[in-house]
Amino acid sequence: MGAVEVERLDRLNAETLEELVGIYMRGYEGLREYGGEGEGYAKRYLRWCWSKARDGFFVARVNGELAGFIVCDRDWYSKYEGRIVGAIHEFVVDRGFQGHGIGRILMEKGLDYLSRYTDRVELWVGEKNRGAIEFYESYGFRRVGQSGIWVRMVRDLHAKPDKPLGED
Repeated sequence: MGAVEVERLDRLNAETLEELVGIYMRGYEGLREYGGEGEGYAKRYLRWCWSKARDGFFVARVNGELAGFIVCDRDWYSKYEGRIVGAIHEFVVDRGFQGHGIGRILMEKGLDYLSRYTDRVELWVGEKNRGAIEFYESYGFRRVGQSGIWVRMVRDLHAKPDKPLGED
């Protein structure tokens, strides 16, 4: 595998949207209850992510090929916090690129971006998505609630972790 390059997505054209939808759909294989109702939903959702968090929409490429993405919103109003926090709306690494540190690189980019604007980040993850939950916990996220099939996790950005982040 070649070098991983992470960059802010500069435009969401039809071709890029199709690539992102493909990654999104493959990322939710076996976890369809969390991925929406198919490609039409994915397109609408990713367009919403783009409109809401354009400055925090980062993509990873390997040899020019899109390998994953993270969508970080720096000014999300959390009804649970009663204030503005950072949010990770979506985070997916294409199955063919998993296990090579791309998720780690994207997460670090996202957290670095959000740390410039807020002191807390929240995200929601499917309760059966154990691999993702463990990954988030390795970055200092902790479970703070649940609504239906979704687990709410938060991380305080300026707190000192008990262990190096990203390590189990």
